[in-house]
Amino acid sequence: MTYLTTTLGNLLQQTAFCNLTWGNYLMIAIALVFLYLAIAKDYEPLLLVPISFGILLVNIYPDIMAEPVDGQAGGLLHYFYILDEWSILPSLIFMGVGASTDFAPLIANPKSFLLGASAQFGIYGAYFLAILLGFNDKAAAAISIIGGADGPTSIFLCGKLGQTEYMGPIAVAAYSYMSLVPIIQPPIMKALTTEKERKIKMEQLRPVSKLEKVLFPIIITIVVCMILPTTAPLVGMLMLGNLFNVCGVTKQLSETASNALMYIVVIVLGTSVGATTSAEAFLKVDTLKIVVLGLVAFCLGTAAGVMFGKLMCKLTHGKVNPLIGSAGVSAVPMAARVSQKVGAEADPTNFLLMHAMGPNVAGVIGTAVAAGTFMAIFGVK
Repeated sequence: MTYLTTTLGNLLQQTAFCNLTWGNYLMIAIALVFLYLAIAKDYEPLLLVPISFGILLVNIYPDIMAEPVDGQAGGLLHYFYILDEWSILPSLIFMGVGASTDFAPLIANPKSFLLGASAQFGIYGAYFLAILLGFNDKAAAAISIIGGADGPTSIFLCGKLGQTEYMGPIAVAAYSYMSLVPIIQPPIMKALTTEKERKIKMEQLRPVSKLEKVLFPIIITIVVCMILPTTAPLVGMLMLGNLFNVCGVTKQLSETASNALMYIVVIVLGTSVGATTSAEAFLKVDTLKIVVLGLVAFCLGTAAGVMFGKLMCKLTHGKVNPLIGSAGVSAVPMAARVSQKVGAEADPTNFLLMHAMGPNVAGVIGTAVAAGTFMAIFGVK
């Protein structure tokens, strides 16, 4: 009988019920909310499902993120996370984005670069706000990239600047805001534009030749990386993926980069990012600051893009719909779809998607350039 009770007692002690804190239960609840948003509401499920499950796993079984000790192997997701720290996974994500994204709208309308650049205002605004809230300059830079709604770049810069202690909150905030673009952006867009502006129909974009499509990623790589060599891992992989797609002789590479490889990387990246949010690491005052700063940065970026869109509307005598400026953040293609949706609400015959894709793609490049600028400022290679 004693043996039985001892065995049962040992088994009970090994269950998660006897080892979790209230913080772990809170994080489990947050994971379940994220899973609901991803599955029931279809908010970026390819990102939120693995991230949410990573949160769930690490708060039930913290050792899944344990580092190797005394020759003993670490936890499974620890090795996934190392690939984040080494900036391997964010760079591969950019390759997949490039292979699956059409740059033709940006090539056809180069002025879209200005809209993409203006939306980066949120990044620099958040940088100074983060410093005011007590973060050091490198941490402030890593946090500010959330304003571009670009998860991979946030992780990349965080690792490069040695701010891995903040990587979990930064990555979760960035990916959360990416998935919540359809909720966050429309009220800002509507508040800053009139109904007349939202109804503006833009002229059809000109056709883009294959030569232009092939030359674009090559030229962008040379120009951007010559000016900011530190952007090469992101901009270079983005453009390489796009070159696979447009050159016409690497169909298999394009399909692999945009499908199989992309989805494998998303699984590994998402679960490892989620697994950085143990209760001990996540439930801190700094985490709340990061989440708030990220939201402020994202809202500022959206507002700046719309306001610059309004300026372009005035300068072109009503030929530019200001709504496409909100797509200057880096959430591809969700932000462009939101521009289309808000425009269609004002006029169901209005088709803004392709016009919004220009600033959207420019935003991806702009966020990578912002990250490279910070790395150059701090002397990081």
